[in-house]
Amino acid sequence: MNSRRRGVLTFLAGLMLGQPLPSKASSKAAAFAAARSSYKPRHVLCFLGGQNGLAALEQSARAGIAALGDDFSVDEEYSRDKPDDRMVRSFNICWDRVDPDAYQDADENAVAAHGSVLYVLGPSMTAETAVATSAKALLLVQYMLDHGAVAAKGESAGVAHGVQRWNELSEQMRKAAASDDLLAIARSCRLALARRPIGDDADGMASVGFHLVGLPDVLVTIGRKDDQPRTTNEEQLKIAALIDEIADEMARDGVEAALRRRHIELSDDTRYEESEYKFNPFGVATVARPWSAE
Repeated sequence: MNSRRRGVLTFLAGLMLGQPLPSKASSKAAAFAAARSSYKPRHVLCFLGGQNGLAALEQSARAGIAALGDDFSVDEEYSRDKPDDRMVRSFNICWDRVDPDAYQDADENAVAAHGSVLYVLGPSMTAETAVATSAKALLLVQYMLDHGAVAAKGESAGVAHGVQRWNELSEQMRKAAASDDLLAIARSCRLALARRPIGDDADGMASVGFHLVGLPDVLVTIGRKDDQPRTTNEEQLKIAALIDEIADEMARDGVEAALRRRHIELSDDTRYEESEYKFNPFGVATVARPWSAE
């Protein structure tokens, strides 16, 4: 691991240990959310490799984990040295739909041709450790894609990107860490490891996975009547932009202050069981008014 990446890890290690941030970062430090549940989120990362490639994937994962110096671990129960017929459908559902270059034909072809599957588990996280742990997860994704993995997916939010997009987000995160900018680190991790918008016109559209950076998820109600047109792709992209805007404000100003300013209610996450990886112990912030793209 090169000196630049070691410097990033040193910065992240300081965040994990609760050490004071440098003055430049202190002015940009993300606020921590209050937990509404005893559940502590964790990352589950899925990596695909070539035919008979599990041993090579495991070797790469153990080397990457050793470089991170953290409590990530290889899952030996569900990893397999053969293709998984569910992966094509799973990746098709999980591809990020917000960024126009989130994946390419080559990424879909790599998923279809995979011959092995490796799962890596992250440590349990609190709001205080979530950003640093997620940054390490993002570094591990890039390490794996540089060392034999052909595709990667975050199971804890059900999100996948192509190789180029994963690398782009990892590079953004490293540059933010080099500048001691915790807010930018958190945003890069959020874009990489969470998903939005999920849902429909009836139940509203929300984010999934903001707990991985220590924030509540955001739900935007639609309020469309049965005789009204359904939301378009363009409107859904605007909903995603609003969700990201609110998340940025919560990270910058604190959850309570940001939601109070927007008159947004925070409630428990009832979308998932508390034992599920997608459950958000920091709650769901609901924009409880009919959606308008104007």
